[in-house]
Amino acid sequence: MSRRLIVPSERSKLDPFVVVTGDASPRDQRDLMERPFFSLAKAKRTRPILYQTGDVSVEVYAVPEHGMATIWDADVLIWAASQIVEAENLGLKTSRFLRFTPYQLLIAVGRQTGARDYKLLKGALARLQATVIRTSIRHGENWRRHQFSWINEWEECARGDGRIEGMEFVLPDWFYRGVIDRSLVLTIDPAYFSLTGGIERWLYRVARKHAGRQPRGWLFEVAHLHEKSGSLAKLADFAFDLRRIAARQPLPGYRLNIERRDRRELLRILPRKSSTAPVDGAVNQLGTSGVRAIGTSGVPVSGFRECKPQLTLWQDATIPGRNLESNLESNCCSGPVRVADNAAASVEPPTEHPSEQSLPHPDHKTGGRR
Repeated sequence: MSRRLIVPSERSKLDPFVVVTGDASPRDQRDLMERPFFSLAKAKRTRPILYQTGDVSVEVYAVPEHGMATIWDADVLIWAASQIVEAENLGLKTSRFLRFTPYQLLIAVGRQTGARDYKLLKGALARLQATVIRTSIRHGENWRRHQFSWINEWEECARGDGRIEGMEFVLPDWFYRGVIDRSLVLTIDPAYFSLTGGIERWLYRVARKHAGRQPRGWLFEVAHLHEKSGSLAKLADFAFDLRRIAARQPLPGYRLNIERRDRRELLRILPRKSSTAPVDGAVNQLGTSGVRAIGTSGVPVSGFRECKPQLTLWQDATIPGRNLESNLESNCCSGPVRVADNAAASVEPPTEHPSEQSLPHPDHKTGGRR
């Protein structure tokens, strides 16, 4: 009689990082900010993303049951990165195995905390786990491609009445190493979470990565941005969306200008006063770059609301000690504009389905193909 091999959970091999802190300044991982890792649509996407430039490749695959992880689902990763960096700054030990309450996560990213929001969070975790990424970014000397999912595994713990009291998930090593490497992390404006459109959110991350706080900003060809976005929209529709976004100027900390040279349409991204600060700098308070509030539908401002610990499943203590065991591609616009307009821009110093929505704000309407 053959015995079935039982493979132990990855969590059993990792020390848990119990999230007990309140607000943490939002941080994003540089590699995720400029390349097409997520669907920009709220509707389910199963068509893969295949992106190649030079020796950098990004392939993203989805399963029909869940669809591809969206840029709203990526808020989970931004929150995880923020908590890890905050703990590292305090000299605490972190790991890829996070324990937390859903309340902590939802409040931090400007969501409500009703039953529907908890259900949407579980849908986001399912998509993050089901999405498969293959990339050559940050490969080793003898390794050329890395394959992983955004979450290796996750679990929820509920009381007898069904109320969720705690959650845990395990991040992939590729993402975790990109977070604890301080040169691969940037702070983002808390007002990012109030952006409602997929292209708006993606465009802010591109702006933060490339334009940063450089006075001259950054210039892109619209066709190049379309390729970088991984959007399913036609180029003409994508360009139309950019014009509408530039007319509204919704990006916190940045101003968008549409320019034309010959027959080329260009987008110039210029920085304006922002509330973000370097990861290593002291953060006295959180601002919103002129935006009075974060969130919608009466949700209290996430950057100013105290996150009260509600964790009852694990000891209310952090783990002492430390656990410290980019991007050469410019990705600016092609042709003469790359040299003429972006060459003088210095590199910013290291700082720190229709059936199931992608962790959207409650009042979001289902978007089209983005």
